[in-house]
Amino acid sequence: MWTRQHKQRNTGRLIIPSLCVVFVAYFGFHAYHGEFGINSRYQMEARAADLQGQLNAIKARRVELERRVQLLHEGSIEKDMLDEQARRALNLSQADEITIMLPDSNK
Repeated sequence: MWTRQHKQRNTGRLIIPSLCVVFVAYFGFHAYHGEFGINSRYQMEARAADLQGQLNAIKARRVELERRVQLLHEGSIEKDMLDEQARRALNLSQADEITIMLPDSNK
């Protein structure tokens, strides 16, 4: 009768834990760097804060423009506003006035 004795190896016991480590590493990487991961959330929050700042600036500009339009639309036009708009449109000034040219801030 022949008998074979095998030496027990420890490699069989390491297969399942190593597969679990690989799966956890894979899903952990994608949980941080994925499209809906933690890193993407921080980037979206930073972008939202930037866009909120732009929105606040645009709202402030709109309020200023509405105030200036309101001065033109009331029953009587304010003389200073009419004079300013006419001089700007016609590019004129009085002979006794000093004109200071400023760079255009809209560019």
